[in-house]
Amino acid sequence: MAEMPSHKPAGTPPLSLSARAAQRINFLKTQEKTDARVRLAVNGGGCSGFNYAFSFDHRVNPDDLVVARDGAELVVDETSLELLRGAEVDFIDDLAVSAFRVVNPNATASCGCGTSFAI
Repeated sequence: MAEMPSHKPAGTPPLSLSARAAQRINFLKTQEKTDARVRLAVNGGGCSGFNYAFSFDHRVNPDDLVVARDGAELVVDETSLELLRGAEVDFIDDLAVSAFRVVNPNATASCGCGTSFAI
């Protein structure tokens, strides 16, 4: 499979987790009383072609990438990672929205809600 172009310098992790996103993952795990990791997957669909899906998952498959920060863990499958290479998962909490946001350098377009993108 061809590697997706990235606007980040060589040596940059394939995916990163912001401090705010790690804090929110830890909060959600406490609220849900679970030891599961948060999984990020890219699915076909949405208004721009692909969409981001977050869920809890107890499994880690051999080809998954696990990104850890401040005790939080985010799991991404190999296929989704090809579309996310160089991205940062952040968490936004303001008057208008409270949600995870993926800052994806590979996306050529995204919808207003921020959960759908095109390559």
